[in-house]
Amino acid sequence: MNLAFEGVDLNLIFPELVLLGVAFVLLVLGLYRGDYAFNRVMLLSKIALGAVLVLVCVMPAEREIGFQGAFVSDSFSILMKALIISSALIVLMVSRKSLTSEDIAQYEYPILILFAVLGMMVMISANDLISLFMGLELQSLSLYVLTTLRRDDAKASEAGMKYFVLGALSTSLLLYGCSLIYGYTGTTNFDVIAHVLKGIHDVPLSIMVGLVFLMAGLVFKISAVPFHMWTPDVYEGSPISITTFLASAPKIAGFALITRVFISPFLHFVGQWQLMLGAIAIASMILGAFAALTQRNIKRLLAYSSIGNMGYALIGIVVGTEEGVTASTLYMLLYLIMIIGVFACLLNITRRSQETNNIQDLKGLVRFYPGTSFILSFLLFSMAGIPPLAGFLGKLYVFKAAVAANFYFLAIVGVLTSVVAAAYYLWIIKAILMDAPDLDRWAEHYRTYRREPAMTFVLLGTVAGLLWIFIFPNPIIRITNDAVASLFDM
Repeated sequence: MNLAFEGVDLNLIFPELVLLGVAFVLLVLGLYRGDYAFNRVMLLSKIALGAVLVLVCVMPAEREIGFQGAFVSDSFSILMKALIISSALIVLMVSRKSLTSEDIAQYEYPILILFAVLGMMVMISANDLISLFMGLELQSLSLYVLTTLRRDDAKASEAGMKYFVLGALSTSLLLYGCSLIYGYTGTTNFDVIAHVLKGIHDVPLSIMVGLVFLMAGLVFKISAVPFHMWTPDVYEGSPISITTFLASAPKIAGFALITRVFISPFLHFVGQWQLMLGAIAIASMILGAFAALTQRNIKRLLAYSSIGNMGYALIGIVVGTEEGVTASTLYMLLYLIMIIGVFACLLNITRRSQETNNIQDLKGLVRFYPGTSFILSFLLFSMAGIPPLAGFLGKLYVFKAAVAANFYFLAIVGVLTSVVAAAYYLWIIKAILMDAPDLDRWAEHYRTYRREPAMTFVLLGTVAGLLWIFIFPNPIIRITNDAVASLFDM
């Protein structure tokens, strides 16, 4: 079936159209049935995400441009979309019980995730400043509402309000940057911007200022320093099922967008944005490592950990080479698996109304839940980058790319902050495996505990995935390398 019209190739956005149609149908179903529709909407959302994942994976790998240059489909967009859809699907699989126990089993939850994923897919395929903005805002508006889903909770409302206000500020910065770039180049299309800037040797002031504001708006989405302030508060204030989603898919989408923007239209000015992005990467690694050491709340600690991890991921983009971006893409893939696994373990513990907010709540966990404890410890060891686990492999490739491009300082800061960050991961592992448990706290919960098949599948899947990537890294490296090559082969 060919859905091409004059100037419009609907085949290019067929997965997005399917997702949009399903989201609207489920919205009508939810409005008609109210919260009684929750289970049905959850199930249909999972089926829809599974179907869209298949549609994305069978898209042609060749670079195709549609909608008068505003939308692009290539290997990079296909890989990133597949990661986002997979993470959203996993989040829905593991969060149903937790939503019920937290009293937020509302049909809006899966529908908002569908709209957020739709926005991320548009962001990833954006080849124009306007389509970039549309995707970014669709994602952001969905996430603002998602964080305030527990309407009667003051902390959740505060987190949502902070997220919205700071998000609106970042949007205004991004729009100002876009307007300056448009003012100089006379176009919003990435390919035309790249063509116009290619013939310029001295960087115009308006482009330089525009790049700074554009970068400010984009790095906010991955919570890199100095636009990280919202992350610990939003992670802490949101229910853990929602934090699981916030910590996974939006990070991948933000990373993909930053990669496409700086590698496609502004690659000619790599010398200018390298300095700025390098400073952001260094500041993120340092703050993420040291600020997390003082945290007692698990979600705040993981928020600072995510800030540090975004610093490591930015190293490959700063390098600006194909090898560097491939290393960063691989790092983000591994980070996605690890962070989803960690939050799935916490969800597994917190369901049935057993809140686990602080590290001391995990003391002696291994005595009651040995399976979950060992998987959580394995994932934390991997996040710490301790060899020979997959997290070590991700950091090794990123640092290797930095050294190969003579960015020694970035690699040194990365190694030193990794050592510091390992302390708080080991601190949690010690509490789980070695500390004495609070018997009164766990006794009643332990008797009523029943493992969910979907949760077991996800927990074992994350461990198996990390082991497989470490033992046989070549297939996944080849996939990421092919995906990144499509960005440089323009």
